[in-house]
Amino acid sequence: MLGLILSNKESQEVEYLLKRELEELLLDLSDSRIDGIVKRAMEERYQMIFQLYRRFTTQSEYLKYVRQRQFSGK
Repeated sequence: MLGLILSNKESQEVEYLLKRELEELLLDLSDSRIDGIVKRAMEERYQMIFQLYRRFTTQSEYLKYVRQRQFSGK
């Protein structure tokens, strides 16, 4: 386990970057032109970034990014 000390401004910047990345991944995951293998890797990345985002925000903020259904691989 690693620790990280951030100022309030730095914390807000990390939160913003994670939020933007989550939004971009959600957009890409909804694109039907992307292959299933790539989507699976994107889903794994989404879950990792989402876990980080949860540490920087309140429950009401991160609930907006909870995936309703997992990628089925079909």
